Amino acid sequence: MTNSVSRWSRLGRVLQLTLEGVAGATLFGMMLLTTVDVGGRYFFNAPILGTVELTQLMLAALVFLSLPVVCWRQEHVSVDLLDAVFPSRLIWVREVIINLLVTVALWAMAERVWALAERAFSWGDVTEFLRIPYGYLIGLISIMLALSGLLTLARAVLYLLEGVKVVKRGGPLSPGENHD
Repeated sequence: MTNSVSRWSRLGRVLQLTLEGVAGATLFGMMLLTTVDVGGRYFFNAPILGTVELTQLMLAALVFLSLPVVCWRQEHVSVDLLDAVFPSRLIWVREVIINLLVTVALWAMAERVWALAERAFSWGDVTEFLRIPYGYLIGLISIMLALSGLLTLARAVLYLLEGVKVVKRGGPLSPGENHD
């Protein structure tokens, strides 16, 4: 079983590096676009048309491309008010429940956002100046929400397997393990 967990860990690592690479390239593109636009505006009196639209689209893509990585690493904002009173031997139960709740919420959002993407395509919604269809971005957001839900479900399963001692070492509860 540990072999299977490590195989899934490797797959998760490849997915993480891919998403981080695409998000990083998007951020670099935003930076480059903004720099060239500002330089063109001030030095040549020729700004790039549609920079605001492109920046908005890239920012939304950047946020949602990063969401699966945040969910897999469990680096989202959390409040630890009950950690001191929660028995340490039952942490895995709490984490299974939390991850399952987050999974359901993410999948519900993904389903609703997918419906919005379909509507944007059917209505022909496009950006104001560049006429870029919104449906592609909204579809990407939905896919990233669904992927984030799958990853939180995987986290719940890993917590469960380690909590009931099916996985002895290498799960999310293991001390000193790197789960990035």
